[in-house]
Amino acid sequence: MLLFRWLILLLLLGAVVCFALFAATGQARFKRYGLLTLKWTLIAAFGFFAVLILERIA
Repeated sequence: MLLFRWLILLLLLGAVVCFALFAATGQARFKRYGLLTLKWTLIAAFGFFAVLILERIA
């Protein structure tokens, strides 16, 4: 569980860095990378919480 929490935290941090680079440079590729990273972060978070809910039920 601790590994998944760190993974989600690092993915969020990576998305923030990408958006900060986009704001600083104006290059669209950083925005694209940030959105892609944010999408996968949300998918990982939903999967993590789904596992937690299933553990509570079982």
